[in-house]
Amino acid sequence: MSRNYDVIIAGCGVAGLYAAINLPPQLKILILCKRELSLCNSSLAQGGIAGVYNSPTDNIQYHQNDTLIAGGFKNNVDVVHTLVSEAAQDINRIIELGVEFDKNEDGSYHRTLEGGHSHHRIFHHADATGKEITETLLRKVQTLENVEILENTIMCEVKRTPTGYSAFLKMVDDTYEACNCHFMILATGGIGRVYEFTTNSAIATGDGITFAYEMGAKIKNLSYVQFHPTAFNNRVTRECFLISEAVRGEGAYLLNCHKERFMHNYDKRLELAPRDVVSHSIVLEARKQNSTEFFLDISYKDSDFLKKRFPMIYNNLLEQGYDLTKEPVPIYPCQHYLMGGIDVDRNSETTLPNLFACGECSHTGVHGSNRLASNSLLEALVFSRHAADCIASRLDCVPDNFEEAEFDAHLESPRIPKGYRTETRRIMQRSHFVIPDKKAAAEGFRRVEEMRMDLLNGGYYVDADYVLAKSIVTVASIILDEVMR
Repeated sequence: MSRNYDVIIAGCGVAGLYAAINLPPQLKILILCKRELSLCNSSLAQGGIAGVYNSPTDNIQYHQNDTLIAGGFKNNVDVVHTLVSEAAQDINRIIELGVEFDKNEDGSYHRTLEGGHSHHRIFHHADATGKEITETLLRKVQTLENVEILENTIMCEVKRTPTGYSAFLKMVDDTYEACNCHFMILATGGIGRVYEFTTNSAIATGDGITFAYEMGAKIKNLSYVQFHPTAFNNRVTRECFLISEAVRGEGAYLLNCHKERFMHNYDKRLELAPRDVVSHSIVLEARKQNSTEFFLDISYKDSDFLKKRFPMIYNNLLEQGYDLTKEPVPIYPCQHYLMGGIDVDRNSETTLPNLFACGECSHTGVHGSNRLASNSLLEALVFSRHAADCIASRLDCVPDNFEEAEFDAHLESPRIPKGYRTETRRIMQRSHFVIPDKKAAAEGFRRVEEMRMDLLNGGYYVDADYVLAKSIVTVASIILDEVMR
């Protein structure tokens, strides 16, 4: 059985939802959601969305400079300028759609400060901004009669066709369907589950990057992985609870195992240095002290202020046995965000025609080698809108028919060997965590490639385990190959 659509969007985070909202209403659109609708990295974004919007002291040049500095000047300057100059447009649009940002007593929007920013320009909804934006966009999308959403649907494979693209789907009832489209938008999020410890949700396995890579699209700077310096450190859970950058923005101190501040030994910006600098500093201090015990302390601030400003963080930490208002909280860096990805142009189009990538799975060049805090939600909005606009401009050129690719689920074949994902995560944690180890990367690459070749050529049964394992080993292979160069 197969179905035809004008546009298939893989991913139901901010990028995928905002693309659907901005596409022409006459188009038939399918949004694929790998798990339940609420599970996406966008919903986990705590800090906020950066943007110059009705500010008497800030301007887009300041925002651009901060972005370039944080990114080690490895950013695409023209694309950064697009991001910062169009921020107000999309922030205003999501406010019109119903997003509620926190306000001051006089009714003006409250804007906070985060590491790497020279001005208070972070719009936020307490400490759950991503959740607020995602839920608001989803409510809008669910009112659109031209949009169909499939939850708990695994995209197993994508192929180019003479008329566009075909996606091979494993449905919630374990049946398989092929869906065809003229345009495809990959908005599949990050790669966090390639690591042992990550702030990412369970769906972040790099599927979209893998599909694009296998079709021949260019992948760029996949080794540009950001490690967030202040993930809650319980040393047990793979998915580490993030303690937002905004906590340091409000004055939190970083402490070593002796409960002493140490950032002054590494950077003059102290706790408000960009994320990569802080993560490097923590790892170097860990080596110096021969201890991985580190803490974040904001207990000197007013407790009522902290509970109101960071309600989600406060309550989540209480569940773990820590009171943010009374004591230091254990933290340590872990994988957080991907700056590289599927290489795209200013319209979010990949090197393959009519294949677009938006959000974290894409490489727009905005972030350089390190993302400035709270630029990710903004990037997802601005460039998914560009993708939608580009598609709208090509409607006169699309064919009238749909051609379908052939797929094989290998239903009678054995399932993949156990342990491929676990082994890959250990390799990545050892070889490319904060400070890369080229020797370990070379050794790891050989083993990861061996697993990847087995998955590609083994003829295994195509189920969720197979798709996720293939994505994880493929992403790891590309990263380690870059690290060795």
